[in-house]
Amino acid sequence: MSVFASLVDGLADLLQPLFGASAAAAAIVLFTALVRLLVHPLSRAAARGQKARAALQPRIAELRRKHARNPEKLQRAVLDLHAAEKVSPLSGCLPSLCQLPAFFLLYHLFSSSEIGGRANGLLAHQLLAAPLGGRWADALGDGGAFGGAGLVYVALFAFVAGVAAFSYRLTKRTMARQPMVPAGGADAGEQVPGLGAITKVMPFMSFFTLVTVAVMPLAAALYVVTSTTWSAVERAVLYR
Repeated sequence: MSVFASLVDGLADLLQPLFGASAAAAAIVLFTALVRLLVHPLSRAAARGQKARAALQPRIAELRRKHARNPEKLQRAVLDLHAAEKVSPLSGCLPSLCQLPAFFLLYHLFSSSEIGGRANGLLAHQLLAAPLGGRWADALGDGGAFGGAGLVYVALFAFVAGVAAFSYRLTKRTMARQPMVPAGGADAGEQVPGLGAITKVMPFMSFFTLVTVAVMPLAAALYVVTSTTWSAVERAVLYR
């Protein structure tokens, strides 16, 4: 983890002339953007996968009519169709899964008082008046919701709510473009175990970022906020 700490510290030093005391926060945003840039090819592949799944809907509807009285055979036929067309029903999860190591490293980095036997100097960095290693509860206990640190969180909450609302509308619009399921038929996603539930929850996922900002160290929250914003813009471009 000391190598990762050196990377964040090095980025902060580079950004110091531009961002001053908030250079480490800017470094986290830049680091997140670099991670998202690395996984962008997977995001493009996920977008192609979703379009391919949409193109399969007429054939899935035909399978549904053919195996209407045999749900197990229908599920097997739908999975076989996805396999034959080389379309993964869960390919959209890959970009998020690939980011998890970077997120957990950052979370651990700003939750540790020591790194390599030495005091963690990164905890002294701030975003304006809010320490990067602190949480919203700390800000509430030190000046209240409208104190110096509290106002940083208020601004983050407002920004995240705006991004979440944009992402919600985008997701609903994307789902509305999918072919309609015939009356009385099961949704095709339900033929893949667990996918139906994921589809129902998906429009609300961005609002969970508000919980992240509230309970995580500010540094980890910045990673999630930056990544969520990138995702919203990326999806608006890839799924237009």
